[in-house]
Amino acid sequence: MSSNAPQPIDVDAVQDKPTPASSGPRKLTKAEQRAVDAKTRLTSPWASGIAIVLAILWTIPTFGLFVTSFRQPGDIRRTGWWTAVTNPDFTTENYAAALDTGLGSTFINTVVITLPAVVIPISLALLAAYAFAWIDFKFKNLLFVAVFALQIVPIQVTLIPLLTTYVKIGIDGSFWPIWLSHAIFALPLAIFLLHNFMKDIPASLIEAARVDGAGHVKIFFQVLLPLLVPAIASFAIFQFLWVWNDLLVGLTFGNDPGIKPIMPALADMIGTRGAAWHLLSAGAFIAIIIPLIVFFSLQRYFVRGLLAGGVKG
Repeated sequence: MSSNAPQPIDVDAVQDKPTPASSGPRKLTKAEQRAVDAKTRLTSPWASGIAIVLAILWTIPTFGLFVTSFRQPGDIRRTGWWTAVTNPDFTTENYAAALDTGLGSTFINTVVITLPAVVIPISLALLAAYAFAWIDFKFKNLLFVAVFALQIVPIQVTLIPLLTTYVKIGIDGSFWPIWLSHAIFALPLAIFLLHNFMKDIPASLIEAARVDGAGHVKIFFQVLLPLLVPAIASFAIFQFLWVWNDLLVGLTFGNDPGIKPIMPALADMIGTRGAAWHLLSAGAFIAIIIPLIVFFSLQRYFVRGLLAGGVKG
């Protein structure tokens, strides 16, 4: 008799086996219960009301700055921005005058500074996080604790040693000191966050890739990297906003007019043009327009990155 022949079915055994309907409701796991509780809190009327109030409080000053940047200099000195509703006398000359003061070149400098200062630390942090998460080597835990501890080192205590080093190796007066400084300051937090995201990925995926003959390079680029897009995007937004709005590093390493970022230039305008409110309002809105565009255009990645891993067991 062939072994592939159909076997008789034990009807009694099938009838005695409890069905899902008769076994009662399934008990939620801790991760599922946390997800339900989080959804309940986020959809409560109180949470929605607080979110609306915070959004209004954040939007009103930004809208006031936007309106002020288009008002006539005399109107700005005499009345508040809300009077523009009854006396709409707008002009674009404020932006032209602000750009003529040199703010346009510092805007370009800030773009040149920000993009590499975001890409460099994320690229290095991804490689380091993968090593800490999925490669066994000596003193791994000790090194990871050391990297984590670097987050508590104040930036101010590193500025003079870094500036001295940059002068000795002859790269002062270029973009490299600013790029390297931002990368150094961002690496500990980037490694820590990306490592945590990588550890949340099931080890079965890594083992399955290894069984199929994949090495570390293939696992990193084809298995892990697509799953880390929300985490990478969320940290990239944080780093972009941090670098764009930075003042301390720009003042320390960007004194040369050819590399000065926009925030130190805006601070100079406040010191030299304290009465020129029409220039300051236009310059301030020029400085924040790119961060606003980046945040709102990548908001869904930002939220996904914050929530990823938050309900894992």
